[in-house]
Amino acid sequence: MSDESSSKNSVLRLGVPKEPEGESRVGLVPSSIKKLSKAGFDIYVEKDAGVLANYSNEEYAIAGASIVSRNEVFACENILSIQFPGIDELQEGTNIACVADPFRHPGRVSACKEKGVNLLSMDMIPRRLSRAQSMDVNSSQDNLAGYKAVLLGAAHVPKGIPMMTTSAGTVKPAKVIVMGSGVAGLQAIATAKRLGAIVYASDVRKSAAEQIESVGGRFIEVEGMDDFEDESGYAKPLTPEFIQKVNDTVCAVAMDADIIITTARIFGRPAPITVPQSAVDSFKSGAVVVDMNADVGGNCEATKPGEVVTTSNGVIVVGTSNLPGTLANTASMLYSNNLTTFYTSLVKDGKVTLSDDDDILVGAPEGSDFFVKGMGGVLLTINGEVHSKQTRLMEMI
Repeated sequence: MSDESSSKNSVLRLGVPKEPEGESRVGLVPSSIKKLSKAGFDIYVEKDAGVLANYSNEEYAIAGASIVSRNEVFACENILSIQFPGIDELQEGTNIACVADPFRHPGRVSACKEKGVNLLSMDMIPRRLSRAQSMDVNSSQDNLAGYKAVLLGAAHVPKGIPMMTTSAGTVKPAKVIVMGSGVAGLQAIATAKRLGAIVYASDVRKSAAEQIESVGGRFIEVEGMDDFEDESGYAKPLTPEFIQKVNDTVCAVAMDADIIITTARIFGRPAPITVPQSAVDSFKSGAVVVDMNADVGGNCEATKPGEVVTTSNGVIVVGTSNLPGTLANTASMLYSNNLTTFYTSLVKDGKVTLSDDDDILVGAPEGSDFFVKGMGGVLLTINGEVHSKQTRLMEMI
């Protein structure tokens, strides 16, 4: 691979399209435009791209962006979006940075390869690299999702959350169970604690106990627990036997809980079932299950993606998809900050450069503590080829 992307990128035009129906966020907010302009970019925003996230066309124009048609956006050499916009409007040689979810949608990678589009999938960021943290869209969006999950649970549960001492009697604090303590889980624990709940939390990583306790949770330990974490910092797929043991232990603690929040997500795979129907049947009437992974199959067997349902025994199951999108204004701002830092880091000598020396793009080198075999960085396709370090993806496509 050459050190530079196509020669077209000598013109630093950056296009921001309107997201597809069902996505209320926008990839770039007006406050990011100054930094991008200073780096040499001219910004082209599709008309009304930010309206659903409460960013008006006027705000973009005042910040220095050009408000243009969709065709003009996709004429830009660089595109910044949240969802993958589809291949039809992308031009050969374009750099498209988005959340492509390539292991669930390998066809997107194949299409970009065939069309000569340079696909930069931000959910593939090598999250353990210190430089990656300010570009980590997974963390910024998961953090908000964990916060909103607790608010949804509190909105649906038919009782108060904190302890209240009144002349009419004392209200006991709600009991909240958070299943998983990644970025989303830790924020959920902290938020529930701030609301006044008693919070219990579990994780398949034994090392998570200290983190759970640091934000006010009580760790639920499962006998035989090891540190089920892979080299890239994600939870490993578990054996069916251990999944059953975790389910049994945590769901037993959750039998008298008021709110149960599930966060288990395995990178590139369907969400594991952590709350089987038998557990839902054992929960008390009025309990609320907030399934944070309804969009990828759900952790709860009773979940219906995009719906809130009540089971025959009175358990309320919240299957809201795209939780960050319910906080579109803040989620867009954080995503925009991530992508602004990323895109400005690519500018070298007045050009957007996709270099094999950039660990964010291609992953840590072999021999590094952060090297992950078969996985590169955010750069999936370049000059009509799948990047050579993305061997796991190559096997799929």
